[in-house]
Amino acid sequence: MGDFFYKPRDGWLADVIPFHEDGEFKLLYLKDWRDKEKYGEGTPWFLLGTKDFVGYTEYGEVLPRGGEDEQDLYIYTGCILKADGRYHIFYTGNNFHFPSQDKKQQAVMHAVSDDMLHWTKIPEDAFYAREDLYEVHDWRDPFVFWNEEAGEYWMLLAARLKEGPANRRGCVALCASKDLKSWETREPFWAPYLYTTHECPDLFRIGDWWYLVYSTFSDRTVTHYRMSRSLQGPWTAPADDAFDTRAFYAAKTWSDGQRRYAFGWSPTREGEHDYGTWQWGGELIVHEIVQREDGTLSVKVPKTVGAAFATEVPFEWSGVLGEWSLKDGNATASAADSFACATAGTLPDVCKITAKMSFGSNTRACGFVLKTDESLDRGYQLRFEPGRSRVVLDVWPRKGDIPFVVGMERPIELKPDVVCEVEVYVDGTVCEVYANGQIALSARLYDWKEGGWGVFVSEGQASFATELFER
Repeated sequence: MGDFFYKPRDGWLADVIPFHEDGEFKLLYLKDWRDKEKYGEGTPWFLLGTKDFVGYTEYGEVLPRGGEDEQDLYIYTGCILKADGRYHIFYTGNNFHFPSQDKKQQAVMHAVSDDMLHWTKIPEDAFYAREDLYEVHDWRDPFVFWNEEAGEYWMLLAARLKEGPANRRGCVALCASKDLKSWETREPFWAPYLYTTHECPDLFRIGDWWYLVYSTFSDRTVTHYRMSRSLQGPWTAPADDAFDTRAFYAAKTWSDGQRRYAFGWSPTREGEHDYGTWQWGGELIVHEIVQREDGTLSVKVPKTVGAAFATEVPFEWSGVLGEWSLKDGNATASAADSFACATAGTLPDVCKITAKMSFGSNTRACGFVLKTDESLDRGYQLRFEPGRSRVVLDVWPRKGDIPFVVGMERPIELKPDVVCEVEVYVDGTVCEVYANGQIALSARLYDWKEGGWGVFVSEGQASFATELFER
């Protein structure tokens, strides 16, 4: 593990419920110890504070889990809002033991606070799925906002329709309230018959556009978004409807009044292995959300995160394969029908690589090698593929007939002789890649703990103006 992207020392961070006040982001999050014998069953909410996504204040547990015979043994995702001077949390009470007892597994629950640190649960405000419309055991992740147009509070929920194809019943349910206590269940807010479930729904507006954010695990395990000029829809998909890869999940958003951020987590993998099963929870990852001129969204690294890596680390290039022109941080190679690689020494455990990368026409691929050995027989490859308009993460040697790590692919427009600005952040096993202030690619690097780094070009020409930084 590294020490930059936040995780609790004795456990893992899962879904984040963000809020901003008095210059500080208050991040409520689900904590998982993954040790039932030592810590007991269930997930509480903890509170984390940050002003820059670099330094964090740990406020500790603020919403304790219930007992095994209570609805909120597992306190799952929800939301926070402030109304009439009080803070309100709406959260999912989940108990896996209840269905066998003929009880409903999930309910929406309510708690209030005057300081965000001490919360009073209001059990009598709990309510369940309307059985004529929805499946009873999927009723979670409430998101509440004041609907100015309707003059009432609206609550969006991850739910499943009672009828329809079993794997396409996922929908965003809708409830409404005047007082944040009694809720009327209405027809679904969005029921597209696309997914099994729309987890962690989130809604915000920038200018003339509304954005609906949600996460799925049926077609792709990613955080998606849809856009509309009206709350009534239609909710249309942009060409790239995801914020990141499989290694960034359950993102919810919040604004500090100037910029909006997406708060998700990078899942760990079972056995700390590159091909291990993805697990629930991991480290906190924050992206800044940017609205393009056409209304679509892109993500980039928060300025404070980039600025935290301010110590430049000197390095020297060494040509490994092919003919290179190497001077200072610049490396250029022409390998029209071959593979060329230059390395730059050992990759620090926590660091940032920045590069202005350009390539010639008909170049098949170029990019970076990470944690590689001197013979290039093992390590990772961050590969930009102009012909496919994408960037992928590859691990070498591969396991079977897999051209790159499943789920580690992001679309990006790549033009010959046009500079592509790349930032690569490495923190132990966490790897965060940003390109052109447009896309993010999150990944895990498990099997190779250490090694060198460098640049490469495959069947083409490429140049790199590169710098290496530590904190």
